[in-house]
Amino acid sequence: MLTPNKFYQNIPITGHDQLVSFLAGGARPEADWGIGAEMEKLVLDARTGEAADFARIEALLAALAKTGDWQELREGARLIGLKGQHSSVTLEPGGQLELSGQLCADLFCNCSDFSRHIVHAIDASANLGLVMVGLGTQPFSRLEEIEWTPKARYGIMGPYMLKTGDMGQRMMKQSAGLQVNFDYSDEADCIRKMRLSQALAPLLYGLFANSPFLDGQPSGFLSTRGEIWSRTDPDRTGMLAFLEKPNAGFADYVEYALDVPMYFIIREGQYLDLTRQRFPFRAFLDSGHAGHQATMADWDMHLSTLFPEVRLRPHIEVRCADSLPPHLVLTVAALLKGLMYDEAAFQSAWESCRPDSLEETAQACRQAWRLGLKAPWKRGTLQDLARTCLALARNGLDRQQVRQGLERSESCFLDGLDRQVADGVTLAEQLLQRWHGSRQDKLKALVEHCGFFDVASAQVTGKCAQALLNSVE
Repeated sequence: MLTPNKFYQNIPITGHDQLVSFLAGGARPEADWGIGAEMEKLVLDARTGEAADFARIEALLAALAKTGDWQELREGARLIGLKGQHSSVTLEPGGQLELSGQLCADLFCNCSDFSRHIVHAIDASANLGLVMVGLGTQPFSRLEEIEWTPKARYGIMGPYMLKTGDMGQRMMKQSAGLQVNFDYSDEADCIRKMRLSQALAPLLYGLFANSPFLDGQPSGFLSTRGEIWSRTDPDRTGMLAFLEKPNAGFADYVEYALDVPMYFIIREGQYLDLTRQRFPFRAFLDSGHAGHQATMADWDMHLSTLFPEVRLRPHIEVRCADSLPPHLVLTVAALLKGLMYDEAAFQSAWESCRPDSLEETAQACRQAWRLGLKAPWKRGTLQDLARTCLALARNGLDRQQVRQGLERSESCFLDGLDRQVADGVTLAEQLLQRWHGSRQDKLKALVEHCGFFDVASAQVTGKCAQALLNSVE
């Protein structure tokens, strides 16, 4: 069986079975299951609230490189990321700063990893006149005012986005999200977890809606980021229809991915543009391109350019949540871990949110982007579903504490959600209530709402997260 650790070798693809085997090779026994979090933050000028220019973001990376055992990642002379032993710091197209943390056995490990990063990032940002915010869309800067991160891949993706929808470049430069990665034991376990993740998408959008602005104005959405993604590229975003099939499996994900048009391949360190015509991976696999034949490295790259609500590469990645304030950055991971890694919680959550159709889920997402927790769901609202799933996740994490022998339950990472679920008021609505006055008044409200601006006052309200963050020197 081809396993992920062999994946980056330039192994030629000779049949679809290799592609299926790669996904099967991602399976892990339950004792080895982990949880990963990828956290994007907007980097703003602390004085104006505008998107930071790339020169200062590059200086921020350089400062972070001095704080730990990081390998600098460059394209040409430009510093575009950092790679550590277990985690990385990368830049999205509009300079959004992303920490891809290590895959951890528990959320205490995730929190410690994130806390170490954010303490250094806060200090470096302040010295450069910058502030990081956990918000799902740029609060003030218009699309054309945001500088592109100088990566070759974005030079290919950016123009292509103009062909596939009316908001693709907005997705690239004006949005920021939070992703959660988790494991599966075998094919059946993978598919059922993907089904539940997709069914949870409306709840995740409604509960974590935190992007009410576009181009400096309220957009009419609570999760503008959700709307942006829906208008980016229908070939590679949205719902996975094959999950409705009773016998769905890895082969179905492979068939889906084979039909998505490619962006590029890399040969001898250079990106080769494949976007001049619609060129699905299936065509590349069958016929090659300009003398180049498909390899497993190409497949890995291609899987990383698919953006459905839940994707497989080969861990499961849930992609619905907006970027969040400090005190909530691990709540998405806690909610999903509580539901996905405890059988009783899983079964009850599936019964609570199991959709009647794919269109029902898609429609609920569209309503969640505008209405948040007030969006209708079944015979109630998403607030009702949130109450149910929050309780299930908390109980699931408590049972995991016993099984894993942890000193304390990870359920404390859900503490920041209690009042929000009880009141039914999203982060976006809370921010909109304060969005008045001068630009400086709005910027002050924004930083207080979701800024990573000071370790002592970062408003990390979760008891577990607060204790760990305060312990970081």
